[in-house]
Amino acid sequence: MKCPKCGYVRTENDHYVMAGTCPACGIAYNKWQTDANQINPSPDKNAIRLIEAGHVDNDLFKSPWCRLVSLLLYTPETVDRGTFWGRCMAYIFFLIWGLRFMINGMGWEAIGSSFMHNINLPFHEFGHVLFRPFGHFMTILGGSLFQVLLPLLLGQLFLVQHNNPFAASLMLWWCGQSFIDLSPYIADATYRGLPLISGMGEESHDWGNLLTILGRLNHAYRIAQVSFALGSCLMVLSFVWGAYLLNKQRKLLSDY
Repeated sequence: MKCPKCGYVRTENDHYVMAGTCPACGIAYNKWQTDANQINPSPDKNAIRLIEAGHVDNDLFKSPWCRLVSLLLYTPETVDRGTFWGRCMAYIFFLIWGLRFMINGMGWEAIGSSFMHNINLPFHEFGHVLFRPFGHFMTILGGSLFQVLLPLLLGQLFLVQHNNPFAASLMLWWCGQSFIDLSPYIADATYRGLPLISGMGEESHDWGNLLTILGRLNHAYRIAQVSFALGSCLMVLSFVWGAYLLNKQRKLLSDY
């Protein structure tokens, strides 16, 4: 019998302790499970604390919020030291890289010449093809839309399929960087002066065409600022999320 509170597994050597009682923490199994089932499923701090600590089965909390928290804050029972320090190095690398993007602002020279721009560009162009069945407007918007959605889709995959929230936090960083990557393109909608893919002229400027269709061309720079600010906020959120996860894993290492 595994204790639903502390996780202690009862053994044959615990015969001296009354059946139905945990030898480690002393709780009555049935009473604890009854009490846990009666816990308010609202996203209160107590429920989140129990899920993080792994003291109760996540199935006891049916709230979608609690299930989401358990995915976002999941920590394995054991952490390999090599994996942990590798994640720390990756965290520092992306932290410094992300801060450089935020400090440099919306300048095309820094963003357009970055390695990440060359990564984003093929996915941006594929987005136009992917959304073509949904009409002319979505064909134009699809490039930018797929560019920012792809990291989120990959992040969901890491969370749900692989129980790896740290990798998901890096995907959130990528999503934020994609918004930053789009900001000079949006700001250029009025002037259409940025170099586009070879063979494509001003008439192929996505955001120039989108904002013209929407009648918001005079708001191009403000929309670009919003895109840059949103991207920066997502990056900061990824930093906080990653640091929190690494701190939890560090505590596990110190226990061994």
